[in-house]
Amino acid sequence: MATSGKSVFLIGPGFIGREVLDLLLQENYAVTTLTRREAYATELQQSGAKTVLGSLDDQDIIVNQTLISDIVIHTATADHLPSVEGVIAGIDQRASQGKQTIFIHTSGTSLLSDDAKGEYKSDKIFYDDKPQDIDALPDSASHRLIDLAIIRARKRLGNSAKMVIMIPPLIYGANPKYKRLSIQLPTLSRFAMKHGYAGYVGKGESVWSEIHVVDLARGYLTLLHWLEQTDASKILENPYFFCENGQEFAWRDAVAQVAKALHAAGRIASPEPKPIPESDFDDLFGKYTAWVVGSNSRSRANRLRALGWEPKEKGLMASLVEDEVPILLEETGEFNGYASVAASGGS
Repeated sequence: MATSGKSVFLIGPGFIGREVLDLLLQENYAVTTLTRREAYATELQQSGAKTVLGSLDDQDIIVNQTLISDIVIHTATADHLPSVEGVIAGIDQRASQGKQTIFIHTSGTSLLSDDAKGEYKSDKIFYDDKPQDIDALPDSASHRLIDLAIIRARKRLGNSAKMVIMIPPLIYGANPKYKRLSIQLPTLSRFAMKHGYAGYVGKGESVWSEIHVVDLARGYLTLLHWLEQTDASKILENPYFFCENGQEFAWRDAVAQVAKALHAAGRIASPEPKPIPESDFDDLFGKYTAWVVGSNSRSRANRLRALGWEPKEKGLMASLVEDEVPILLEETGEFNGYASVAASGGS
């Protein structure tokens, strides 16, 4: 599909963003990405993107690049307020020049997560065509601080900007070209190889919705095309978009799949998973472990489906065995828990 050559600023060409970048380049968007490493910048340039060197904390760079971009897509993390404030500042300046900006920010359905700690499956399901239920979540909910900054900016800017929030559930999958992995289940898998057993929180009965990273990337493009074609006043009605494949998993079942694969590879003694004691949570997500890999988070992507998007990739269980565990088995080096901000970017 040819496009008008609109300029895109992509913040975070990582697990999600690299897949989005490929799709944008296929459709002839002029993409500039923010990256910290020169070696990765060279690889991105070879794929057809432009790059600016910098980090999420380089607010001036983010403001200036937003100023010269028609579209901004932030896929780096759901939990970095200064970078989002930089984008909004750039959008404000563009609005004062009479330029309208599209902004897609990535949050995550940890926003919806409860305090089940693996003990039960919740009946609560959130629908993205019922924004009032999402708006009713507490300001203290995961990712909500950053989402609220965007919602306030939407109200202030009105028709001068088209700003929405993509809220994916557990993301899985691996592109064999890039061998990048998501957060939650790979972390549980690394824990299993270190401790000699595959474990889950509580009874492992809590459930999450799921999405393959490639289906998610196509969801961003579906959303982008809708934003390009739709009047800003319509977009102001609802900022939220979920993206899930119609399947859900219980943590215990996903860990059991990991256990079978690691046992078959000779890396753990038993194919049977078991509960993880709290004393070992520091080797997962520290004090956030029970929420990151033990909560319920159930969502329905009614809005993307109404735009014609549908999931096409393999399911979670097949992906774990066929694609993700083989990459994990190749990893070397000591594992000491997930080092970044818990529940960001991959969830």
